[in-house]
Amino acid sequence: MTPSPFNRPSGRRDFLRAAALTGSAALTGTAGFARSEGSFENELCVFNKPLQHLDYGAQAELVAGMGFDGIEGTVRKGGHVEPERVEEDLPLQIEALRANGIGMSLMTTGVNNAEDPLHRRVLECAASLGVTDFRMGSIKYAPDRPIPEQLDAIRRTFDELVAFCRPLGIRPLYQNHAGANRLGAGLWDLFWVVREIDPADAGVAFDIRHATVEGGQSWPTEFQLMRPHFGFVYCKDFTWSEGNGRPKNVPLGTGQVDYPRFFRMLRESDYAGPISLHMEYKDHRDPDVLDESIAAIRADRESLLEFAAK
Repeated sequence: MTPSPFNRPSGRRDFLRAAALTGSAALTGTAGFARSEGSFENELCVFNKPLQHLDYGAQAELVAGMGFDGIEGTVRKGGHVEPERVEEDLPLQIEALRANGIGMSLMTTGVNNAEDPLHRRVLECAASLGVTDFRMGSIKYAPDRPIPEQLDAIRRTFDELVAFCRPLGIRPLYQNHAGANRLGAGLWDLFWVVREIDPADAGVAFDIRHATVEGGQSWPTEFQLMRPHFGFVYCKDFTWSEGNGRPKNVPLGTGQVDYPRFFRMLRESDYAGPISLHMEYKDHRDPDVLDESIAAIRADRESLLEFAAK
């Protein structure tokens, strides 16, 4: 059978994760957690923000039962793991995931520099537990300073973060996010920051929803620009609200994102990395809608697999 272009790559990321999982095999009863479903062979995880009302064990059991390979776990203020408690709580979460045959595919953080002692603690703890990729915290432009000057400073910050993370074996990824004053909203500025950094050391969590919001018809150009730097791909959808004209999150495949074209471009490229499903159209802060959130995640997962198979 011809290998799928979506197969996960070998390399530093897989080696470190495999080593971490093998080392915990006596505890977990498993040495790996990659799954495939039909022609879809990417590692598929789910953003755990809507599931934070569950404890670590219940969440891990649920996510594994839904057929995901892992979670994109929040280790940030208000997250499932509070940064100040990372040494106490993150090992418990990782243990629960591994006990259910899955892992933390990506750690979402507020980390955006290597100078903050708490940021260092989060990265050192996560790396020691086998986490190999983390999403950085958002960076915003100051309105009263020239943008080129700020980009120079941001590049230095990225270089310093990479220098700290490389020996730990953990890689920073920066998400493009729509919105005023955000680095990476239009993606061209983010390319300028990361273009000379080895993608094995730092990359981009490419969010097709936010790329479509900001890029409109030009998102395929931004896709091609950033493709060599993809470390993760984020899938979710939106429509334009009536009245205020703002983007509104909707079930995957029912909004403005051209998923047939997006997955065709992924297949035609050599992208072999993980995909994270973001379900953000239910109120994650309300525990009373947890069942609705779980049902929505299941439905979005099925939609994603359908688009990927076409």
